[in-house]
Amino acid sequence: MTKQDQFDVIIVGGSYAGLSAAMSLGRSLRKVLVIDSGKPCNEQTPYSHNFLTQDGKTPKEISKIAKEQVRDYDTLQFHDGLATEGKKTENGFEITTEKGEKFGAKKLIFATGIIDDVPKIKGFSECWGISLIHCPYCHGYEYKGKKTGIIANGERAFHISSLVNNLTDDLTILTRGKADFTEEQFQKLRQHNIDIIETEIDEIQHQNGNIETLILSDGKKLNFDAVYGAFLFKQHSDIPDSLGCEFTEHGHIKIDNKQNTTVPGVYACGDNSCAMRSVANAVYTGNLTGAMVNMDLTNEDF
Repeated sequence: MTKQDQFDVIIVGGSYAGLSAAMSLGRSLRKVLVIDSGKPCNEQTPYSHNFLTQDGKTPKEISKIAKEQVRDYDTLQFHDGLATEGKKTENGFEITTEKGEKFGAKKLIFATGIIDDVPKIKGFSECWGISLIHCPYCHGYEYKGKKTGIIANGERAFHISSLVNNLTDDLTILTRGKADFTEEQFQKLRQHNIDIIETEIDEIQHQNGNIETLILSDGKKLNFDAVYGAFLFKQHSDIPDSLGCEFTEHGHIKIDNKQNTTVPGVYACGDNSCAMRSVANAVYTGNLTGAMVNMDLTNEDF
């Protein structure tokens, strides 16, 4: 590794949170490397919503504009590749890519996102992010008043149904097994005329990702315009874990109010460390992280 490969900050992940952090640092003339594998979790999502000035734009449009603007800052560099290893060094940290390239930095920011652990149902992956959606704030308005399903159980299903109930009167929860609700929750769901179906789903029939019919294991067919899904997830990168970062009980990287992880010099932003999954929140947490990292570098150097 040469002096040219040494940076003030390495940002792993170049989507909204990572780019926002990069811009914040670039405006403070920090030497930054953004490493990105080019696989955003919302790649299949046709439109992004609930983000001022960009409402209704495609994720690719927003990302393209962001990258063009961030590239204007001379101290920022980009590297296309997958970061696979990270370690602590005498001068900070070292990141290694899948091709064996090594880069060093005083600070690390992980803006690596998460991967949804979605069920292996025929047709599911083709619809995920299009008409099979995860967030009422991001997509719910477009399906207001429509026949809507929720693939979830227990607390997750109850929470989503409470939000979606304001958007449609035609709502069904599909638990894919025995319903796991408290008696009080059952009562609330009945009160709002929300049906519960416990039968497993065999297939999702669709046209270009737009749901038409859910086929249950007993042969019954249900028609929906949109279906929400709430599932467990895993971190997109295992480097934070290998560096010793702690995680919350839900699996997010544990951070404080300044985006610090439990490992000094390592920060996190975006979906990997926050339950609020939206473009707007990713941009906000990235911007905040960039400012916090710059402040720490300033306090060390000034």
